[in-house]
Amino acid sequence: MAIGWMRRMGGVFGASFLWLVSLIYFTQGFRSFVWTAVSYQMKDILKLSPSVSQFILSAAFFPWSIKPVYGIISDCIPIYGCKRKPYLVIATVLSLFPWLVLGMTSSLRSSLNFLTALLTLQNLGSAMADVVIDAMIAEAVRSERAEFAGDLQSLSWLMMAVGGICGNLLGGYALSSLQVYSIFLLFSILPSIQLLSCVLIKEVSSEIPGIEEQKPKNYGQWKLYSSSKNSLGNASKSGPLRRRNRGRNHGQNQIISQENVNGKESFYLRCYESLRSAIYSLFHAFKKPLILRPMAWFFLSHVTVPNLSTVMFYYQTEVLHLEPSFLGASRVIGWLSLMVGTYIYNRFLKRMKLRRILMLAHIGLGVINLVDIVLVSRLNAWFSIEDKYMVLGGSAVADAINQFKLMPFLILSGQLCPPGIEGTLFALFMSINNLGSTVSSFYGAALASALHISSNSFDNLLYGLFIQLFSAFVPLVFLFLIPKEATGLASEKSPVELFSPTSS
Repeated sequence: MAIGWMRRMGGVFGASFLWLVSLIYFTQGFRSFVWTAVSYQMKDILKLSPSVSQFILSAAFFPWSIKPVYGIISDCIPIYGCKRKPYLVIATVLSLFPWLVLGMTSSLRSSLNFLTALLTLQNLGSAMADVVIDAMIAEAVRSERAEFAGDLQSLSWLMMAVGGICGNLLGGYALSSLQVYSIFLLFSILPSIQLLSCVLIKEVSSEIPGIEEQKPKNYGQWKLYSSSKNSLGNASKSGPLRRRNRGRNHGQNQIISQENVNGKESFYLRCYESLRSAIYSLFHAFKKPLILRPMAWFFLSHVTVPNLSTVMFYYQTEVLHLEPSFLGASRVIGWLSLMVGTYIYNRFLKRMKLRRILMLAHIGLGVINLVDIVLVSRLNAWFSIEDKYMVLGGSAVADAINQFKLMPFLILSGQLCPPGIEGTLFALFMSINNLGSTVSSFYGAALASALHISSNSFDNLLYGLFIQLFSAFVPLVFLFLIPKEATGLASEKSPVELFSPTSS
């Protein structure tokens, strides 16, 4: 059945396109293989404190918060007439270059400033590639191939999940037997293959006319006429005629030069107008209350809760002495539970009101915080529960609950996107979600620094976890921003009706 499904997809989209989509999404999931090594590089080699490490990681992931910028630029400014292939090549190079440098240059790998800059550059390339491939998928399923949109999206998520499972599983074991720089170089194989695979892309030139299209229709006839006149002048050896030809040629060259200048000005003007129109449409749509209010809730649900994941990573490795292979396996459990969470949501929760789903999700996140509190306070030792089981259980349940929160976000974003700018506005919604996560990580880093948590001192970590626990319930106060009648299914009401006075 799976082979038949892939053959049918290959017949519709082409094997080369499916290969590129699968490779890029697999690489996005497999990034956990190398980012685990980055965490150990900062902890063991650079000897950074938990707060500093989390601050650097938060800054490095900021490019994921401005994804609409890449989408608008690639849509409005074609390179050599193409909007996708050149930008995918640029993105892949930006993804590849930092890992090669970090793998081959010990001094840059050990420099905090250079490490931060290279990691940020790498995330810029990965985020840009994500935007470009999403745009290519959207273009591929237009018109008669729209019925395969779900299949193509399923393939994307499947390959990302497979990449995440493989990356986490292999990343932990790789750290047990390889040096960090070797892991950087090994991972660079994937973006290298991705760069070579860009050759498979066949893209039609954009509709924005280039300089060649600005030339007059009779340009070819005039060129032939000019050549014959020059040949005649050379054959006759007539001085006055040559002077007349030179004067004529000089005037005609001036005309062509002016036409080239006008062509360039027209091209840049069209790009500017396209950029301005896209930005105006985007912000005009986003400032509407029916779009702004739900997005404000999702942003607040992140920024009000401090993220202490890096601090807990330090605690698990420095105090509990958990091995990299085990931590990698625990994240594999997290990926599997994410799939289970998706199934549970689609099977049992999609008809539930979004407000109730989000309320239950945050209550569940509070329960997960209690698991961390029990682990740090060592209460689990009183009941003879091993630390590994606590970590595995917490990781599995946390990822499933986070999926309960992410699914309503994706569904509501799809319902609110107005026609014409769906792709760019949806990218903006995802960027808001990413920006909220980044601000939450900065908040967690500041909290860890204020509590004087270090690699050698976790005495105040319990206070931070209690703050995280109580903060998890703050977003519940703002649930009125979510449409009251919205459910996990595509609503039968329009977005305007969802925000009518009787529904709020």
